[in-house]
Amino acid sequence: MPQLTDDAERAGTWMTPAEYGASRATLWTAAVVLVTDPDGRILLQTVDYRPDRMLPGGAVDAGESPAAAAAREMREELGVEGRYPQGLAVDWIPADTPGFPAEMRFPGEILHVYDGGTWSPERIGAVRLPAQEITGIEFAEPADLPALMDAGDARRALSALRARVNGGGPALLEAGRPTNPTALDRLGVLRTRRARLHGTWHRGPVPGGLPVRDRAGWLFAPDGRVLLLIARATGAAHLPAPAAEPATAPVPIGYRYDEQGVHARGAARLTAVLPSRDAAYARLLATPEQVRELSDWGPAGHEELAAVHAARTHLCLPAPPRTPPTELPPAGIRW
Repeated sequence: MPQLTDDAERAGTWMTPAEYGASRATLWTAAVVLVTDPDGRILLQTVDYRPDRMLPGGAVDAGESPAAAAAREMREELGVEGRYPQGLAVDWIPADTPGFPAEMRFPGEILHVYDGGTWSPERIGAVRLPAQEITGIEFAEPADLPALMDAGDARRALSALRARVNGGGPALLEAGRPTNPTALDRLGVLRTRRARLHGTWHRGPVPGGLPVRDRAGWLFAPDGRVLLLIARATGAAHLPAPAAEPATAPVPIGYRYDEQGVHARGAARLTAVLPSRDAAYARLLATPEQVRELSDWGPAGHEELAAVHAARTHLCLPAPPRTPPTELPPAGIRW
């Protein structure tokens, strides 16, 4: 910042305080909160002044911090008390963004997205809407956001959700797009609907006589993360087949059973990841929790995750910290 002084004789970049203040950009400030339900769907609200759905939140009042505004808006709009200290994203919205009437003189906006966490059915049931403005709430599949929200709002919400899954800190966005995209951003995960797999979970091998529809493997790297495949064309995430890469003999850890049959799951320790043979898929290393958050496993998801943790312990592997998923090189890797 230029030196502020009353010395009118000073040359160069010197400005009076009034001149310097007038030179600074004027922007609005807002805060919203991203909340999910146990199935990974995002809380949206409908309002009486526009057709698009929105994340809960709103404008930051004069003299108010963004975090305080987020807590106030959640209390006013949903009747929910809470604090939201964890940021997921900060978005710069340019002044020429479509949709703002000229008479509004929109100067641009800095919008903070806070993490509201995953709400239990009991907390969702405690929501109380005001007499006006908020007309309803719903939980939407992440891939459905572009059809329900303004385009910029949808981009921002998906970027914030990916930042939550990544666990690498808040994302810096410009018009909803990350300035430093992660692997999840580059691959566009969650842009298509997650495959729904809500069958009941059963531990152990599949009993004889039950029809096996598919088999997938929790294949562990030495650091405790697992191999995850992302379809480049759709961003869909899924586990590989048990024999997709060189690994120890897979141990059956359980299966899901639904009207389509049995979905069997095994666990093994990777010894290498071979050079890529299918360019249609990116191969990532992610924590088991991240795999679950990119999947739609229904109420039994926590049971499968518990079985995966037990298998990791049995394989004498560490519990990995949450870090952004790592995309493996096409040449593969050996340990």
